[in-house]
Amino acid sequence: MTHFRNYTPEKYAGPDFEEVEEGIYKTKDPYNIVKNGMVYVTSLSFQMEPDCFGEEEATPWDIPQLPFEDLLDEYMLFVTDFYEDLNRESKVTCYQEFGSTDIEDIRKLREIIGKRFYAVPLSEEDDEDGEGPDYEIVIEEE
Repeated sequence: MTHFRNYTPEKYAGPDFEEVEEGIYKTKDPYNIVKNGMVYVTSLSFQMEPDCFGEEEATPWDIPQLPFEDLLDEYMLFVTDFYEDLNRESKVTCYQEFGSTDIEDIRKLREIIGKRFYAVPLSEEDDEDGEGPDYEIVIEEE
């Protein structure tokens, strides 16, 4: 995954979103599972890299688990909006809104702007569970 950029959807100008820092907004939990009902969100655009492990057949409307789930785990996030219309119309660029109950998680995620996030297999053989090769995540400047 590469070309991470800030994305500001029109909905952020509405009354349901309060900008707390550049690119970071406070809003109601869309899933109603957070105790106080509020989450911090940010939206990013990025591109998949078909030459990278796990991203071979990725499209904006069909983002593969690898490395996307690792991104969510790395920054302790969840997806709050998939921007389905934008992703269906786009041939290359993916749009996602990420959320967390902790603003620090969102701040850390935004440090990925201008970087690459991808998986590198450590071997060509399946791991002990037979679920594909073990891999490591690499985060680097573009």
